Amino acid sequence: MLKSRTLDGACEGQATVILYRYTGTRSRPLFHGIDPRSPIPLYVQIAERVRLAIATGTLGSAAPLPSVRQLAAELRINPATVTQAYRDLEDQGFVEIRHGAGTFVRELAPGRRARERTLQALGLVRKLLAEARRSGVSLAELQRALEAELGVKAT
Repeated sequence: MLKSRTLDGACEGQATVILYRYTGTRSRPLFHGIDPRSPIPLYVQIAERVRLAIATGTLGSAAPLPSVRQLAAELRINPATVTQAYRDLEDQGFVEIRHGAGTFVRELAPGRRARERTLQALGLVRKLLAEARRSGVSLAELQRALEAELGVKAT
């Protein structure tokens, strides 16, 4: 709260100042739910989120990723963790790191996007099956639930 004072020290009025910081990126939804307690390393979780966003078109070609410092501060993790995720993504051809300028999404061939979406779908199915096994849900029960949810009968 700011107070303005007259020459004799008396307060004239009060005003509240709220400051917002615009970062130029919308990293919050993309990285929401990164779990430090997960057995999956943080850098892998970050890289998976970026790959999924690129595969689905949420992050387009040349889109900037949050800076290492910004994302590390936002997730409250070590900047080296973000650096490792970004380097892995660069090694896999998903992003380009331009020193001093930032990290940007590379242009991917349409076929590569489709392959990545297929890999993401397989990962989701594996997670679903693993969770079903842990919960004691049979494959028949799982199939019926999927059919009911989708409104179609699987062949």
